[in-house]
Amino acid sequence: MARPGDAQELEIEGRRVRVTNPAKVLFPTGFTKGQAIDFYIRVSDYLLPHVAGRPVTLKRYPNGIRAKHFYEKNAPRYTPGWIRTFAVPRRAGGPEIHYVLLNDLASVVWAANLANIEIHPFLCRVPEIQRPSFVVFDLDPGEGADILTCAEVGFLLKRALERAGLESFAKTSGSKGMQIYAPLNTAVTYAETQPFARSLAESLERDHPELVVAAMAKAERQRKIFIDWSQNSDFKTTVAVYSMRAKSDAPYVSMPVAWGELRQALRKRDPGGLYFEPDAALRRLARKGDLFAPLLSLKQGLPGRARQAGG
Repeated sequence: MARPGDAQELEIEGRRVRVTNPAKVLFPTGFTKGQAIDFYIRVSDYLLPHVAGRPVTLKRYPNGIRAKHFYEKNAPRYTPGWIRTFAVPRRAGGPEIHYVLLNDLASVVWAANLANIEIHPFLCRVPEIQRPSFVVFDLDPGEGADILTCAEVGFLLKRALERAGLESFAKTSGSKGMQIYAPLNTAVTYAETQPFARSLAESLERDHPELVVAAMAKAERQRKIFIDWSQNSDFKTTVAVYSMRAKSDAPYVSMPVAWGELRQALRKRDPGGLYFEPDAALRRLARKGDLFAPLLSLKQGLPGRARQAGG
């Protein structure tokens, strides 16, 4: 077994990637950095199509999830020259932020070796950083609510989006919440997607005040689901599908779930089937494939825009 100070180099697609301290424990369950790297290698065929070309904020846990962590937007000074970055202007002016792009497996392994447990990409692809690929709704349960309550609100969102002519897809956050995505893949801007998302969230709040809140104030969220429409911004990131999370003692993975699965979980009142540890996530992918694949190609227009055929 590797000792905490051990280091090695992996040959990945012609790149030599240094791996350090693979036996370092990141989660209270004993899950190590080496296991995290192994998961990201094994999930990469599914992960990379969803994150490649998108600026990523690193969320690093150098001493495990119980210790101090930090967000890193600018590529570290020791970033290898073969890792692509993209310069994004700061909203308040000043020097540009050079975000990392996880465009290939070697880059993903390099980031995982930095104890970057979570992958948080932008909603856009470079160079069109004002053109989001989708509208996203982040469902955050308040005290007394849970992932099943999120599923209930998810169905409300699904129906509202259908009325707007949009197909939608759900994924667990890898924590207590969920996200609902409506793919666009058309010429649209955040100046269009955010008002649309806000309007829809506030409409659901008016129609279901016992269940939904669209305001930021946490005091209003008890037993309700906060629909965070503000994620549709050019400076915000959302946890990637197939990313691990550092929110629990176990490393749960953000996973797509079919609407039928959510319906069954609600019927049984059983949230257990909506949490996936890395091995279970990989087995599920081998069995079901990428349920989020339509987000890569399905072309849809916001209300007032012509809906286009997928391609």
